[in-house]
Amino acid sequence: MSIVRDILRSAITALFAFLLLAGAVLAEVNFERGQLAFETASGDRITFDVEWALTSEQRARGLMERPALPDRTGMLFDFGETRMVTMWMANTPASLDMIFIDETGRIVRIAERTTPMSESIVSSGEPVRYALEIRGGHAAELGLEPSARLVLPLDLPK
Repeated sequence: MSIVRDILRSAITALFAFLLLAGAVLAEVNFERGQLAFETASGDRITFDVEWALTSEQRARGLMERPALPDRTGMLFDFGETRMVTMWMANTPASLDMIFIDETGRIVRIAERTTPMSESIVSSGEPVRYALEIRGGHAAELGLEPSARLVLPLDLPK
């Protein structure tokens, strides 16, 4: 009986240590901020204050645990190359619009009002360089549609 108790105690201790370490790693992810703009077909500009998700750690953390996003804010994921992208909403309590953008600034797809806390895969549908996440439904409210283009080059932090 004491062997089972020791094994159980060790397992609980290991799980506790893992959860503390995982929490510390997630808490340490910082994002620099900047601005980006889309130009509509009519020539109007739609601007956003964004956090830059440039590293694999930043992209993995994304907007997890964020309860809501204010208007005209978001997170831009730069994948560093053009490729197929899949994302999900695990640990993300607020619905988001995911705007997938190719290397020329063309909007490839807008996944509107994604399901909070879902582990369902959201695909770019074709190779992209960037994904912008904003508050769910905000793209339609602003009139942001595939005819708009991301203004490049981006002023990314060094």
